[in-house]
Amino acid sequence: MAAATSSIAPSLSCPSPSKTLRSSKALNLALPNIGFLSSCSKSLRSLSASVNGNGNGSSLSARMVASSAVRTPVSLDFETSVFKKEKVSLAGYDEYIVRGGRDLFKHLPDAFKGVKQIGVIGWGSQGPAQAQNLRDSLVEAKSDIVVKIGLRKGSSSFEEARAVGFTEETGTLGDIYETISGSDLVLLLISDAAQADNYEKIFSHMKPNSILGLSHGFLLGHLQSLGLDFPKNISVVAVCPKGMGPSVRRLYVQGKEINGAGINASFAVHQDVDGRASDVALGWSIALGSPFTFATTLEQEYKSDIFGERGILLGAVHGIVESLFRKYTENGMSEELAYKNTVECITGNISRTISTQGMLAVYNSLSEEGKKDFEAAYSASFYPCMEILYECYEDVAAGSEIRSVVLAGRRFYDKEGLPAFPMGKIDATRMWKVGERVRKSRPAGDLGPLYPFTAGVYVALMMAQIEVLRKKGHSYSEIINESVIESVDSLNPFMHARGVSFMVDNCSTTARLGSRKWAPRFDYNLTQQALVAVDNGAPINRDLISNFFSDPVHGAIEVCAQLRPTVDISVPEDADFVRPELRQSSN
Repeated sequence: MAAATSSIAPSLSCPSPSKTLRSSKALNLALPNIGFLSSCSKSLRSLSASVNGNGNGSSLSARMVASSAVRTPVSLDFETSVFKKEKVSLAGYDEYIVRGGRDLFKHLPDAFKGVKQIGVIGWGSQGPAQAQNLRDSLVEAKSDIVVKIGLRKGSSSFEEARAVGFTEETGTLGDIYETISGSDLVLLLISDAAQADNYEKIFSHMKPNSILGLSHGFLLGHLQSLGLDFPKNISVVAVCPKGMGPSVRRLYVQGKEINGAGINASFAVHQDVDGRASDVALGWSIALGSPFTFATTLEQEYKSDIFGERGILLGAVHGIVESLFRKYTENGMSEELAYKNTVECITGNISRTISTQGMLAVYNSLSEEGKKDFEAAYSASFYPCMEILYECYEDVAAGSEIRSVVLAGRRFYDKEGLPAFPMGKIDATRMWKVGERVRKSRPAGDLGPLYPFTAGVYVALMMAQIEVLRKKGHSYSEIINESVIESVDSLNPFMHARGVSFMVDNCSTTARLGSRKWAPRFDYNLTQQALVAVDNGAPINRDLISNFFSDPVHGAIEVCAQLRPTVDISVPEDADFVRPELRQSSN
């Protein structure tokens, strides 16, 4: 997540989330179900009838209703002897967090007690950012802990690491396995597919009682699929920034003058062999610049994160703008205006409004006619988006997506007489070339239009993702960061700066693969179901709209917004903090 500006204020013309929360404790259990359960069967039958010309939607609606069992959101407590733990109430559920800030760097030596060397393994999306942030924070803390980069022999990333001050001469750059063997805390930031293929050798080089640090729970999912777990003589923790690596570094640098700004992070303790794990993980998160850190489990993290990347964070937003651009131009809108009313609308005006005022404010800022268009789009899009999201989550939970990533990574190289298939380009079509022209003529600071129909589709997608995660038992901290904050504050600004590839391809390999795989699914469902339903005059599901107004997530988002520093990420076109291969493009 990137830091946002001011805290979110409840809407005045829609029901106040704070009133909803005060009215009854029971509402905290009942309200989250409404959108998925009470109107689900009816709306799905209506949607099917509007698309197919009949009412035969019963099998789909029955399947959705049967899956609507409620799970109490995960709310994890933890102990720390170094940092201050705070309790926050999100939609009636108590959760525990630790706030960040540069004034806490003085506590890093205590948090990292027993750690003499931190090995950062890999130089992909997260590696450069985390290594530099850790090094800079420890210097500020006057700590003598060494941050050392470990890379495979012959890696082209050696030059990149040297360029930012890590060198063999100073003992801060070296071979991957040499670095692992000499480190007390090993941050494993190589690609997920590489972790899956090399975990045995990595584990064999770790010192007894050392700590394995992950920024994604993918490896646990892979091990579970094989009936395995981590070695029992090491601690295993995770600190997972809710944003791509370049955002982690960019916000850290931007926040130097205001006691910190950065990307929120979740943390998890999977194994703790000597009682140090929680404080080490929290110290790691604070050293990265996280404005607030919340607890999760490694399993909940990988499920929500892999799912979120394929959903609104990357794949789904790509799919919906492709679908809407095509629809708008088919209806006679100019290509430049269609691009502005899809991509620029979402990455500019909508994202800024949600970031600073919340989703209800998007609706309330529209004219009366605009509100009608929003409602038509929201009503028609909610369940087609949810259908794909629901499938995607279950594929992640079942291990299918993890296996897909591992196999895709192996197809990057020649094997079995078949050629290599690296990831292809995703910004070469006419739509994205139009975007280049739009950006060249865009005035500085222009956030684009607020197009009501696009807003309705995007907010429906966001709410559908929130509902799936809520039904699957995730904490509100995780839900809001994976569905709202990371999207509007960390990722969309990159698409606003230079298009979809600049956003997606600055992320991890797992995220890039997932976005490419699932974006066409959202495009297809919206085109074949939602847009056809609107064209056929499908009635608006008033229950669905009412539930959006009264959903308790709005109040929870308001609380999370108050925990963020007042800094927006700045992403210039010539950004030098992104992947090297993306720096020279003039898009």
